[in-house]
Amino acid sequence: MKVCIIGTGYVGLTTGTCLAYLGHEVTCIDSDSKKVAMLRAGQSPIYEPNLPELLAEASPNLRFTADYAEGVPKADVIFIAVGTPPSANGSPDLKYLYAAAQGIGEHFDSDYTVVVNKSTVPIGSGNWVGSIVRESYEQHHGRKADKLFSVASNPEFLREGTALHDSLFADRVVIGSDDQRSLEVLYSLYRPILDQTFTAPTYLPRPEGIGAVPLISTDLASAELIKYAANAFLALKISYINEIGQLAEKVGADITQVAKGIGLDARIGTRFLQAGIGWGGSCFGKDTAALIATAAEYGLSAPIVEAAREINRRQRERVVEKLLAELKILKGRTIGLLGLAFKPNTDDLREAPAIDIARKLIERGCKVKVHDPVAMEKFLADYPDLAVVRCETAEAVAEDADALVLVTEWHQYRELPWEELATRMRTPIILDGRNALDRVRLTRFGFRYIGIAG
Repeated sequence: MKVCIIGTGYVGLTTGTCLAYLGHEVTCIDSDSKKVAMLRAGQSPIYEPNLPELLAEASPNLRFTADYAEGVPKADVIFIAVGTPPSANGSPDLKYLYAAAQGIGEHFDSDYTVVVNKSTVPIGSGNWVGSIVRESYEQHHGRKADKLFSVASNPEFLREGTALHDSLFADRVVIGSDDQRSLEVLYSLYRPILDQTFTAPTYLPRPEGIGAVPLISTDLASAELIKYAANAFLALKISYINEIGQLAEKVGADITQVAKGIGLDARIGTRFLQAGIGWGGSCFGKDTAALIATAAEYGLSAPIVEAAREINRRQRERVVEKLLAELKILKGRTIGLLGLAFKPNTDDLREAPAIDIARKLIERGCKVKVHDPVAMEKFLADYPDLAVVRCETAEAVAEDADALVLVTEWHQYRELPWEELATRMRTPIILDGRNALDRVRLTRFGFRYIGIAG
């Protein structure tokens, strides 16, 4: 099929590359000419494991452009994968979605095109996008757009750091539309993934035991709500275990064992039950805020989701409180942060806990030193005015530090020469914000080990 992807962020670029690898003819459009130039040169503008390799393999079927006229005409399927950042009241800002819909209406000229909302959008956005495409088409072409296109929702469930795996070996595919023909087109598009009939890349082997991928085919509104409901539930799990972690700390319980004990219940599951400094990234914060805003539009409240957001906010403050309890005075102290990205295997800094923690420590009069194995360049570009000391190595962060905070559980940090780091520090204190380090080992090396929930 001829496929057009509008937007080359994490979702758009991953989706386009995977579909091109599967043999579809894909054109990716982005308004950022620098990003387009990088992609044409075979360079990825984002850090995602194995993406450069898959881009290279998919390149015969993959084009990049900043011009709608080069991608939209004759496309069988057009994915909208633009950003929907939160506005001041928590509802998504849909200006990029609006612009994409207008551009599609101006340029599409196929007998039938499926316009797919891949971006996370509020419930009802499918109808809204449809009206914009229709109005733009009729304005530029001077004729009715009836039956020439339909709108569908195909929410993504990608995890940054494993986005390619999650695309090719999905645990489910959700498609929603009020037009049966569009559902049939998307089923054909995704059939190699649904049936797992494609040859897997050598560097992304097919998981053992994987069978046919479940397909959820539903109406527009249900597909849109599935995405928000899924992300909000995962955010709830993280905030729940962090709330239990506070109680575990008070009563002297081991939160990692508590999480294991409840997670082995098949009705609960072990994933997203790791106590720590909370969630960040592009989805959970934005989507929980949007869900609350959508509920408010219908005269409803979402107190459970609101509580999850508040608990997550408090986890970042607890880092400062724990350091204050240990050091007594923070003014004039040097604190090192290990990790800037909101999670390992990505350079994404959106709603990253490290940014909030750094700001709170600076407000307290601390000197803050930071390191990340991947996100340093992006950090400098995104936060040039944040008054921290950027270090090229974790060892440099430890030099003369009064305490270290593990913010992102990169595997490189687990393997650091911790015994040497202890000798470099002014006071060997480690606050393990992800409960990811070996307490016994670090204590043996002379560290005062502090867990986030114990």
